[in-house]
Amino acid sequence: MEKAEERLEVSSVDVLDYHSILLALRGCSALFCCLDSPDGYDERNVDIEARGAINVVEACAQTEGIEKVVFSSSMAAAIWRDNIGSDNDVDERSWSDQDFCRKLKLWYALSKTLSEQTAWALAMDRAVNMVSINSGLVLGPGVTQQNPKTTLAYLKGTPEMYENGVLAIVDVDFMVDVHIKAFRDQSTRGRYFCFNQVVNTEEEAMRLAQRLSPLISLPPSYENQGNEPYAERLRTKKLSKLVEGTAY
Repeated sequence: MEKAEERLEVSSVDVLDYHSILLALRGCSALFCCLDSPDGYDERNVDIEARGAINVVEACAQTEGIEKVVFSSSMAAAIWRDNIGSDNDVDERSWSDQDFCRKLKLWYALSKTLSEQTAWALAMDRAVNMVSINSGLVLGPGVTQQNPKTTLAYLKGTPEMYENGVLAIVDVDFMVDVHIKAFRDQSTRGRYFCFNQVVNTEEEAMRLAQRLSPLISLPPSYENQGNEPYAERLRTKKLSKLVEGTAY
């Protein structure tokens, strides 16, 4: 962030205030949009991010010079549905089922699904050039401490994600790099899963719990039972091409 004071302009934006977004976008050529709620997720605020997505995409459509929107979403918008325990692969064509999320009270997953689907519908209608980055659980120095409610919201349903081979984690620096590549590469289209690792063994699960401590409680003792790894079901063909520079 060298010379940040000279090059960085900070605007105060309320995503529910369309005009504040329009003002902030003046002179911009791209938008990296992350709509995480600092207050956590519950049944009462599950649609706030979707309402924000409408304002953001519409503002981009009305702003001359916006070349691309990189919409930061979540793997949680792709993995949750009735057949989560099936052997089917999960890739960028997969969407979480809204009714299933409501039934299990997976408010974070429901919010991310609603907001991303809303953003895509409006982007296609308004001819806005958009890609979405669907990240796993974000880890890195200070990330969980600074975003405890978002982290805990993502972790709801962890046993099911773990046992079904869809518990994915991503390093924050890698995630940022993927967002930048998605903007710079003119061939990027659609959705991109973004993660470094699928946690599918007891040893990996314990290491993850240690990284998340003290946000989550560690078991008083641990003994590796030597169980077989759970099969990984997430596919990263598009991510691999993006990282390698052949995104399309």
